[in-house]
Amino acid sequence: MASLKEVRARISSINSTQQITKAMKMVAAAKLRRAQDNITQLRPYAQKLSQMLGTVSAGAETASESPYKQARPVDRVLLIVITSDRGLCGAFNANVVKAALTLIDEKYAAQARQGNVQIMGIGKKGAEAFQRRGFKVNTNHIDTFGSLNFATVRAAAEEAMEGFVNGSYDVVEVIYNEFRNAAVQIVRTEQMLPIVATEAPAGSTASAINYIFEPAEEEIITELIPKTLKIQLYKAVLDSNASEHGARMTAMDKATDNAGELLKELRLVYNRTRQAAITTEILEIVGGAEALASA
Repeated sequence: MASLKEVRARISSINSTQQITKAMKMVAAAKLRRAQDNITQLRPYAQKLSQMLGTVSAGAETASESPYKQARPVDRVLLIVITSDRGLCGAFNANVVKAALTLIDEKYAAQARQGNVQIMGIGKKGAEAFQRRGFKVNTNHIDTFGSLNFATVRAAAEEAMEGFVNGSYDVVEVIYNEFRNAAVQIVRTEQMLPIVATEAPAGSTASAINYIFEPAEEEIITELIPKTLKIQLYKAVLDSNASEHGARMTAMDKATDNAGELLKELRLVYNRTRQAAITTEILEIVGGAEALASA
């Protein structure tokens, strides 16, 4: 049985840890509210923009000739892995890394054996995980969350788009956590490039829209495609940001509860140890008194 001093030290240590986890939960909750507002405001715009692009480009020759839609044999792959800069958020980062590794094993195993799978890390944890595994990692954008805004994400999107157009990559995929609520984050894998044509369901409103173009159709589509790609990556980053804070808030809430349960057990052990020590002292005193009396 541990000594009273050791038990007191453990109780003090766990009390301090519980205060830290409680504070981290409150900070994550405050950040989550702002991050959730950002993604809920952007999501309808991103979805409508993507839908409009699909409708406009369905029968347009300009869209089919776009360099961002040119499918070719896949020899070189870029995976944009969106994680967090810090840990203490449960399985948030591990789930994204696992999904990316599964995608490589199932879809790009041959390219990985040739060293033709490159990782663009947005967030330090994912970049570090793939560096440890020996992958080529682009670390130009791992500090995106340090100053998260459209400009920083646009730079990452433009680098991926330029690499696809000049042939450095034949396919670009994004792996991230989609935000549902504070307790639920769903890992998503989406192909960013080449653009996959999506057709609206027959009879839907989108399929019946007949757009009037001003200025010319070619000019609109030429500008719309790159803008849509950048917005879609920005949406994925905002999704991941909100998911991170939700995951951290949930993890810290559970850690705080676990610390409370552990404190209960330690206080019980402390009281039992203290009672045992008092009983031992009483027995020693009684034994000493009896020895003196018999002498």
